[in-house]
Amino acid sequence: MTMHKTLVDVLHEKTGLDREALEEVRQVQREKGGSIGEILIRKKLLTERQWLDALSAVFDLPVVHQLPSGGAQSTVIQDIPIQFLKKHVMVPLDNAAPTRPGKGEDGDMGAGRLPSVMLAVNDPTHFQAIDDLIRIIGTADVKLVLSTREAIFSAINISYDLSRDSAEQLVQDMEEDESLILSEIEDTADLLDDTSDAPIIKLVNHVISQAAKARASDIHIEPYQDSFKIRYRVDGILYDLLTPPKGIQAALISRIKVMSNMNIAEKRLPQDGRLQVKIGDQDIDVRISTLPTAFGERVVMRLLNKSSSLLELSELGMAPERLDLLKKLVTSPNGIILVTGPTGSGKTTTLYAVLSSINKPEINIITIEDPIEYQLKGISQIQVNPKINLSFARGLRSIVRQDPDVILVGEIRDRETAEIAVQAALTGHLVFSTLHTNDSASAITRLVDIGVEPFLISSSVIAVAAQRLVRVLCPECKEPYTPSDVMLEGIGIDKALLDRHTIYQAKGCPNCFHTGYRGRVAILEIMLMDENLKSVILTTFDANVIKNHARGMITLRQDGIEKVLRGLTTIEEVVRVTQQ
Repeated sequence: MTMHKTLVDVLHEKTGLDREALEEVRQVQREKGGSIGEILIRKKLLTERQWLDALSAVFDLPVVHQLPSGGAQSTVIQDIPIQFLKKHVMVPLDNAAPTRPGKGEDGDMGAGRLPSVMLAVNDPTHFQAIDDLIRIIGTADVKLVLSTREAIFSAINISYDLSRDSAEQLVQDMEEDESLILSEIEDTADLLDDTSDAPIIKLVNHVISQAAKARASDIHIEPYQDSFKIRYRVDGILYDLLTPPKGIQAALISRIKVMSNMNIAEKRLPQDGRLQVKIGDQDIDVRISTLPTAFGERVVMRLLNKSSSLLELSELGMAPERLDLLKKLVTSPNGIILVTGPTGSGKTTTLYAVLSSINKPEINIITIEDPIEYQLKGISQIQVNPKINLSFARGLRSIVRQDPDVILVGEIRDRETAEIAVQAALTGHLVFSTLHTNDSASAITRLVDIGVEPFLISSSVIAVAAQRLVRVLCPECKEPYTPSDVMLEGIGIDKALLDRHTIYQAKGCPNCFHTGYRGRVAILEIMLMDENLKSVILTTFDANVIKNHARGMITLRQDGIEKVLRGLTTIEEVVRVTQQ
């Protein structure tokens, strides 16, 4: 009881919590269980940081918010179930090297060498679990520290990821005794059991978890005559990951088909499936497509990380004046705003950021998509379903009857969808949609090709944005350099600008998987439909003529050059995505 009184006193002194509120919390604890800290944080009576500071004062333990990033000792981690650490929210960390430099609560625990093992805990009252863990660690040289739940869970996930067999090792083990492994798979029903030690199951799990760690958007499994390859697409570029033995190809693909509820007996027809996996604290939605080829089934797995937060408009990397223009456009009362670009150019991400920026209780927003990539709170989302004849056109016709203010149509593919979208815009709705065209001017040509009358386009479309994604240089290893005159002239950069700006090139380091790039940013051109352009469209729908009449429009190439001069990307990247 003395400890509780002391803790109550400290909380009262440090946070100003009155004793009545604390007594109520104690009552909840007696009735429902749980720790005082969890209840206080859940009721938002104090923050986790304030709670840790109070525990620090009572137990005389330092608070470390930034845990060492090296992971736990592999020998220790092998002996401890991950469930035990997550249940008691604690993690032992190898701390032979000093933590990252910082001050106070960011992890500076004073000068000098730190103990060989740092044990980070969230609740120091779990005495039994702490004692058991120290006994397993097998050293008296343990420094107990306090840390946040998020930091501890992150350290647990990193530690277990580092301690797992590498994909290369798993493949090597298979190659050593391929025939035995194949007979094991044929004899047992292990494929459905995730906890199994079957090498195929371990390999599939590992390929998916490594893809998530590498921030890959797709995994490709490609069969050839005497081999098969596993490749990842990271930041839009495909990289070879593994070349496993040809003999395990059928078993590997069968395992993936079992996981995604496909028909494993049907190998002659394309199939689609999906599955959800949890890797640490990440929820990942995996969409799977199989395609029969001459040398076996080809599989592509599209990974969608649902744990990653949606981008805000300000995070898209646009120049301030372009951002202001977009913000002004998206608050228009009616009209069509089109976003164009090839598959994988970030059109949906941009449109979701736009919808999030205007999402208010007084606005009714309805979307029809194929597929729904992110669940948006406060927005009604409809999934296209060809099996029951729910097409974009049919869904859009019904949406108009639901009194919407803003409508998002995933893609305009045919005349019927385009005409309903135009009618919706003309009757007072704001409509967002996408088209697969190379630039903003070509979108007008595409709509006319589909069958929309030019006078309807000029009266309904208010802006067309074209978008591409360029890879962002890794901040850890990018190198300044001076491009050749030919290269500068080819992209259109004035040599005089180099006096005020530094241009960088990609190098490569472990932080970016030796690619030289980490992440992507959008480059954008926005074509405003002013009176001049509207009159041009009534006479011609030639994309080149329309582009020449788009006054003051910053093109994709010009926006790319701006990002090169800001040190965000390279000349090669901009040329790659804006080849004219």
